Amino acid sequence: MLDDHLLATISLISVSLSLPLYLYGVWIILRVEQVTWRILMAHLRVVIPALALTTIPVLFWMLPQSFTWGFSGLIAVHIFLALQSYALLLIGLWGIVPIFRAKHRHNLYHDPDPDIDLTELDERMPHWRRRLRIGVFGHLVFWILSYFLGIAFYLRVYL
Repeated sequence: MLDDHLLATISLISVSLSLPLYLYGVWIILRVEQVTWRILMAHLRVVIPALALTTIPVLFWMLPQSFTWGFSGLIAVHIFLALQSYALLLIGLWGIVPIFRAKHRHNLYHDPDPDIDLTELDERMPHWRRRLRIGVFGHLVFWILSYFLGIAFYLRVYL
């Protein structure tokens, strides 16, 4: 069985590796005016590993371990922020799925039309895009806050 300190360090490294991937994924989307299928796939190829690098340690070590740590103020706030991060990720996904379906229905991923106004695809498109932006931005903000609290907790407990 692996030592608790070793598992904490591996988890910290794993989650830390996801930060540059998240930031690069955001940069991929923000640097273009129109998100094409190629851009979306490049973004997902970076963001999905970032989510895995964070979620796997959370599910298999941090969450079970949090019951043995007790819910001190620091760990309680850390868990709260992490849960908010995942909740906002779900809100973002709730926005991207209908956008993806509308663009796919109009064949805009394989045959992009740079002159098309996306609001013409569906009357609810502005709502979906707003939901996506709020979800993605909120996820990243709460993830970063939770990350720094996690580092503080690691330093307090393991060093």
